[in-house]
Parts: sequence; C-alpha cells; structure tokens
Amino acid sequence: MSANRVSWGEPDRVVGSGGDFDPWLAGATALDVALAAHAGADALAARRARRLAELLASAGQDSPLYRRLLKGRNPASLRLEDLPVMRKTELVQRFDEWVADPRLRLDALRRFVADKDLIAQPFLGRYVVWESSGSSGEPGIFVQDPAAMAVYDALEALRRPLLRPLRRLLDPWCIGERIAFVGATGGHFASTVSIERLRRLNPALSGRLHGISFLQPVEAMVAQLNAFAPTVIATYPSAAVLLAQERTAGRLRVSLGELWTGGEDLSTAKRVLVQWAFDCPVTNSYGASEFLSLAFECEHGHLHLNSDWAILEAVDRRGNPVSPGHAGATTLLTNLANRVQPVIRYDLGDCVTQHARACACGSSLPVIEVRGRSDDTLRLGRASSGAVDVLPLALATVLEEEAGLFDFQLVQEGPCALLLRTGLRGIEADLALQRARHVLGAFLQTQGAAGVHIRCRSGEAALAGHTGKVQRVIAAQIRR
Repeated sequence: MSANRVSWGEPDRVVGSGGDFDPWLAGATALDVALAAHAGADALAARRARRLAELLASAGQDSPLYRRLLKGRNPASLRLEDLPVMRKTELVQRFDEWVADPRLRLDALRRFVADKDLIAQPFLGRYVVWESSGSSGEPGIFVQDPAAMAVYDALEALRRPLLRPLRRLLDPWCIGERIAFVGATGGHFASTVSIERLRRLNPALSGRLHGISFLQPVEAMVAQLNAFAPTVIATYPSAAVLLAQERTAGRLRVSLGELWTGGEDLSTAKRVLVQWAFDCPVTNSYGASEFLSLAFECEHGHLHLNSDWAILEAVDRRGNPVSPGHAGATTLLTNLANRVQPVIRYDLGDCVTQHARACACGSSLPVIEVRGRSDDTLRLGRASSGAVDVLPLALATVLEEEAGLFDFQLVQEGPCALLLRTGLRGIEADLALQRARHVLGAFLQTQGAAGVHIRCRSGEAALAGHTGKVQRVIAAQIRR
C-alpha cells in the first residue's frame, strides 16, 4: 500500500506528556472516536461535512498554496470534486507554500529525518515527523500536529478488532503483552516513529516494545525474536509469510496471541498460511504516511474506512469518480485531521473499491477493498550452495535509504541474476545505478546471497503487476 508502515496498537494509552501529546485533547478525541464507531451513516456524514469545511477554511487561511487555490470561495459550500487533484511530486516541490506553519521548511525537515538519533523526537518541540517510501518515485515528509496525532492514536486504540476479547478484558492496557515490530527500524518511517514515540511517552512500556530490523539476515532476525519472545508481532504480509516458514521449520520458537499486518496485500492464501503456522488470529489494516490509520478489519474480515476522519475518492484515469463496487485507477485522499500540512484530494496511487452494501457486523463505516503493494519475496542463490529469501521491502529500503534511488524496478532473471531498471536518463541515471548496484550487492552479501549478478538499465518504464499497480520487486517465476 502507500506507506512503509504497519498499523500500530494502543498509542493513546500513555502516561506522561510531551509537546506532541496533549492528554486533554487525546481524551476528548478518543471519546468522539468511540461514539462515532456506533453512529449511523447520517451522523458520520455530518461529522465528515463539518470537518471538511473546517479543513478548507483553515487551509485557505494558513497555507499559502491553498490560500491562492481557495481565494474567493466559501469553504462551507465548496464541493470537494471542484478542487484540483494534488500529487506528491508537485507538493514536495512547493512544500514551503503547502504547509500552514511558516517555520516548517523542507530543507530543515530533511536534515531532521537524516539524523537517526532524532527518530520520534518532536520537531520544533511540537510536531511528529515521518518520511514515506519513494514507491511513487518521490519520497515524502509528513508533519503531524498534536490534534492529528490524537486522532491517529484514538483510531489505532479504539477501532482495532478485539481478537481476544477475554484477554483484553483482563488486560485492557496490554501491560502483559510483548510486542515486536519487524520492519525498517533505522529510519523516520511511520511505524518506527510510532513505536519510539510510545516508548518515549510511556517508559514503563518501553521494555515490552521492540523493533527488529528486516534488513538483517533471516537467522539474526529469528534469533532476536526468539530472545525477545513476543506475544504479538506487527509486520508486513511478506515478512509474516517468511516468519511463518521459519516457525514451521522449527527455527522460530515464539508463541503468539495475535499477529498484525499492513502495508502490503494480504491474500487469503497468505493469511491461512500465517494463521496455521502461528496458531493465532491474524488481522490486517490499511494506512498510509499521509493518514496513519485509514481502515481496520472487523470480525468478518472486512476493512472499514474511518470515514469520519478520512475521505477516499476512487477515480478513473481521467479523475472521474467511479461508482461503488468498482475499483478506480487510483484513489484520492482527504485527511480531515491534519491542519498543518493539508492533504486534500491527494493521489495515493492505491486502487480502492468501496462497497455499496453495509457490513453484517453492523458498523456504518463503509467497507473497502484495497489493491495495494504486491511485490515479491526473492529467493536468491543456487540450491546446491544454499538459497536465501530476501524481503521486497528490505530491498526497497536499501535502494532508497542507502543508494538514494527511488525510481526503480528490480526484476529477478535467474537464481543469481537481477535486472535493476530506472526511468531516469542520462548522467544522473548512470551515477544512481552505479551507486545502487554497489549498495545492493553489499546488502545481498550480508544476507548470504553471494555471487548475484546485477545488470542495470536506464530510461525504461516499469512493468505493472497483476493488480495493475507497478511492482517494484518481481520474482523470476512470475516475470512477464
């Protein structure tokens, strides 16, 4: 999906305070989120309309970009579809005009996220900052004020499904859980920032939350999980499948009560495999760097959009709306919680279908289906010398974070052969590919995939996968 993040649990249940956490605001927001979860469709629509008008009024006053776009227009009567579609590339180029606080400057924020020691620290003593992956070819930086964080915190805590109701009744604060996040832990990504922020706000829980990098060899990852002995793992579907294989083989010896996934497509086959291997319930969520907690599963396994705080418009390739029950070519997001960095009709790039019928669970929050990221785990090396599995998000993280290459597609051409292509051209492309080949080769060596030949090509359009979205990592057996 759009973000390098996994929906993360219980961040509103904290003690202490910081510039990015207001306990009174958090309490009021949590109450509203709890009440809205049981509201009817009309009440949800009224909340959405009121918040949209407030967002447009705020953006039109405080954001120089939207001040020009909305000049002379009445926010209370403005239709969302009358506003232009906004794309990440354009907004990043105009970042200093986009944001509503003139103290927020892109160059300063880039320096901030380049410092790993500052992960989850408040920027300017007030703002939570994270960066997105460059899956669209352009990395993004997203700033959240305390009000937006209060919304995300409440949605994460109060709308996560109760997979073990009795356990939550006996331990409502998750004090007895040991939660491990398996992902990219060394950057200012939303999941990592969420974990470290929670650890900072509530030191009493810090020992029970642990981030484990998927950039290390599988053996090291499994050893750390065995040592930590989590009761809950939060990760990506591709990583969950890899860990399920390790548990089936007897190398991963953890006993889980729940497993949370997000950030990629979770197919029925993957869910069944993971549930069988760990003998525990699995729940999937949908979120993005642009809005942390877009949708959670209900007890029927359906994703419910948090439509009181987020608007998703499924549109065709011309930007026209598609009817319920049909997938759009892309999806436009309007974030009703974030006033400091207005996200209005923002092209997410995901294919989302909104169901016309209400869910049998009784919730009036609309049901959606998402076709997001569907990259492949690569099995590299020859069987005679030992092949290893390498996760697609680990490959993408290395190419983006260490090589600075965001416009790429990696195609496996054989057991020890990869093609790295980019749409870039000229000297810039040559330098980027040289750097990427070196970094990727070194990373594969650390994973135990020695002798992998990487050839590079520039100026080539990426191939689309079976979902219609561009796949960034393609395994040999499905190459088209």
